[in-house]
Amino acid sequence: MDAEQFIVITLIGIAAAVFSYFNLLSSSGAVAASLTGILVWAGFGINGVIVMGTFFVTSSLLSKYKHKRKEYLGELHEKGSARDWAQVAANGGTAALAGLANLLSPDPVWLLVFSISLASANADTWASELGVLSKKWPVSVKNMKRVPRGTSGAVSGFGTAASAAGSLLIALSAYFLFGLEQRWAVAIFIFGFVGTMLDTLLGAYLQAGYKCVKCGLFTEKTLHCSMPTIQVSGYKKLNNDAVNFISCFTAAFLGMVLYIVF
Repeated sequence: MDAEQFIVITLIGIAAAVFSYFNLLSSSGAVAASLTGILVWAGFGINGVIVMGTFFVTSSLLSKYKHKRKEYLGELHEKGSARDWAQVAANGGTAALAGLANLLSPDPVWLLVFSISLASANADTWASELGVLSKKWPVSVKNMKRVPRGTSGAVSGFGTAASAAGSLLIALSAYFLFGLEQRWAVAIFIFGFVGTMLDTLLGAYLQAGYKCVKCGLFTEKTLHCSMPTIQVSGYKKLNNDAVNFISCFTAAFLGMVLYIVF
């Protein structure tokens, strides 16, 4: 390992530790984020780390934005704002795999896969963190009825706009840092947005949903009011992390197909 490699790996580790210190990552999340960062750097260099960092930093800060108004989400969501290893893998796993693939077999298609996966993850996170601040309750895509803020499988105008902005930020970051053609920057933006729409559909129809047997709250938690909840919808193994990974991976795969065809 030369001096440059040592410095980069050390900085990635320090960044993960800082995120953990400020409760943005759990201990397992810090380790997973470090490994993800190393694979991304190995495949795409420092510019790849910057794009990934753009996602991690903005999404983590947004999770803390107006956190008092979001406290009720702790009753609905399975996990808190400090990301564990599964959440890191769900949002950054495809990007890490793209970095490894580009290291082993360099090809421009892996940069597209990498960028789209992060655009999708960023779009979904921005939609979740900002959409819950909308003045109006979102609409469930399953029955077109108003549902409480934070409900999986629901959309709002404000959340949709935030989603588009999140995808656009990653597309622009990749465009300027890697000197991409405009058409591929547009593809990253579109497929990133498509990824979060897919996430919404999966959240509405396939993600596991539970109901508290004591207070009757619909939640993602398997334990509520100190009692096991009962599953009322979706598939047990498809929690929010699984849905996020599938959405990012699928959006990136569709972008790869487009690249190969054209």
